[in-house]
Amino acid sequence: MRAEFEKLVACVEKHRELILKTERHIWKTPELGYKEWKTTEYLIGEFEKLGYTVIRPDNITGFIADLDTGREGPRFAILGELDSLMCETHPEADPETKAVHACGHHCQTTVLLACAAALSEPGALDGMWGSIRFVAVPAEETIDMEFRADLIRKGIIHYNAGKVEYLYRGYFDDVDMAAMVHAHTDTEDYLFNIIRGSDGCINKHFEFEGKAAHAGVEPWNGVNALYAANVGMTAVNALRETFRDGEYNRFHPIVTQGGVAANAIPDTVKMDSYVRGASYESMVGLNQRVNRALSASAAALGANVRIDDRPGNMPLHCDAQLIRHFEEITEELFGENKIFYTEWSCGSTDMGDISSLMPCLHPEATGATGNLHGSDYHVVDPERACINPAKALVCLLYVLLSDEAKEAKRIIAEYKPVFETKEAYFEAVNQIELSANTVEYLPNGDVRLHFQKE
Repeated sequence: MRAEFEKLVACVEKHRELILKTERHIWKTPELGYKEWKTTEYLIGEFEKLGYTVIRPDNITGFIADLDTGREGPRFAILGELDSLMCETHPEADPETKAVHACGHHCQTTVLLACAAALSEPGALDGMWGSIRFVAVPAEETIDMEFRADLIRKGIIHYNAGKVEYLYRGYFDDVDMAAMVHAHTDTEDYLFNIIRGSDGCINKHFEFEGKAAHAGVEPWNGVNALYAANVGMTAVNALRETFRDGEYNRFHPIVTQGGVAANAIPDTVKMDSYVRGASYESMVGLNQRVNRALSASAAALGANVRIDDRPGNMPLHCDAQLIRHFEEITEELFGENKIFYTEWSCGSTDMGDISSLMPCLHPEATGATGNLHGSDYHVVDPERACINPAKALVCLLYVLLSDEAKEAKRIIAEYKPVFETKEAYFEAVNQIELSANTVEYLPNGDVRLHFQKE
């Protein structure tokens, strides 16, 4: 192992007790997106103890903190996601909120603190140019949507996803490249999973609107919103054979309200779903077809459907050169054959939005058992899940930012972003938004559908 790596690894090891304590603390205090106040305060306290000046966003959770080498160069962001999932059957879920870190985000924020602690050590930045931004970001999981919709209505946030909100607020304006390490369930032989890319998604909430009536005495006077929803699901399912190979399209709805009394014709049925795809064009095109099917199905039964589409995530595309460096660093630190590969994932992350503008890396570290997002998920090896990723990331920083940051500058210059500017990105993202009753009944008996943004 090269001497520079040995020094940085020792800096991580010096904070082992803090790392292990933090992993347990955040595991035991899970919070949902944009509600991570306790986690935010805990991490800010630890960052300030290390000497960092923390910048808090107005009205929402999370923070950023910068570390400058004192030598001009690119800015590299290390990210950690604050939020948990909901899984009420998990034995350690919060009894009130059903929140639990069944996706391992508490390990990410632990890694974030571990890197900050290691790099605050005297001499840790020797030989590096540029600066590092630590970003504790909220709300990666796209859940608790009614709460987020209320935040948007109140003007507190503008986007559901935390990284998109931070991007909107300018916290990535002077960032040139970014990385984070996600937790992964254990495999027998490997330490890391390299993900080359993953789907993007559009967040959907839709409500079929009918007319209530007594289900036994006079059902003919009602319009059954549940039947309209059933027809809608059948219509969308008939679209599945049109999903193109390689576009990794997905549509997976759930019913959140299907009626309130068995003797009443349901007049409102509420549903949530995602539309997923491997490219912006793919998911937008599928979303339009889904909306057409839902709208036509509502019209077929004399109902209506209100569709609320919100930007979710852009597809993730990890930079090949950052992957190569991570592979080489992992081999040098931990030995050969410690990586397995996922060519494409149909999950979604708002790290994809960042990757559409700059080079990004999003590997996964083993150390957990059970099913991801499941009731049996636990982190059993924080060495793998927290300490190893911190060592790899600080060494990656050295490789990129040493020698006047020549390698970082080369990767940045060669990167071909999906969107050339933040403004172009937001123009595309905002085209996804739709909030409308999509069926219009005209006086002459005609029906007009409004299932896409005009």
